[in-house]
Amino acid sequence: MNDDVPPAEGAAGSRPYTIEQILAGIAMGLIVLITFGNVLVRYLTSRSFAATEEFSIALMIVLSFLGSSVAFAFDRHIRVDFFTGRLPQRVRVFLEWLSFAVTASLFAFIAFYAGKLTWDQYRFEETSPALGVPQWWYTVWMPVLAVALVLRLAHTRLRRRA
Repeated sequence: MNDDVPPAEGAAGSRPYTIEQILAGIAMGLIVLITFGNVLVRYLTSRSFAATEEFSIALMIVLSFLGSSVAFAFDRHIRVDFFTGRLPQRVRVFLEWLSFAVTASLFAFIAFYAGKLTWDQYRFEETSPALGVPQWWYTVWMPVLAVALVLRLAHTRLRRRA
């Protein structure tokens, strides 16, 4: 792992949280509130408002994009460097740039096609199955966060330029 950027620490005196960490905390808090509210209502009334699961699922997707962005920002994403660690420095640098290019391309691909999906859902006025709200309310965050992730990848890669 690259030691240029230290991992995020929540201890007093450490650097401030990134916007992704703050938004991930908010998303996690909302998931907890929705789930706890559903359990509480089910326990007290023997009824369920399981339709709110739509919100929880959408928030989990948002959370996964935000978590990916944080992992890339702090160089804590999953990778196997058993073999690459034994290669010459020039080859390792090339492989890091290749990894960046492939990862950025993947998220650009997701942004493009998720944008098309969102536009189609908006254009055809699709509604969600349980709550009946516009489906694009849920999917619009995929292209937005995928673009943000590509920008975070580029920023991080340029900051760690080898």
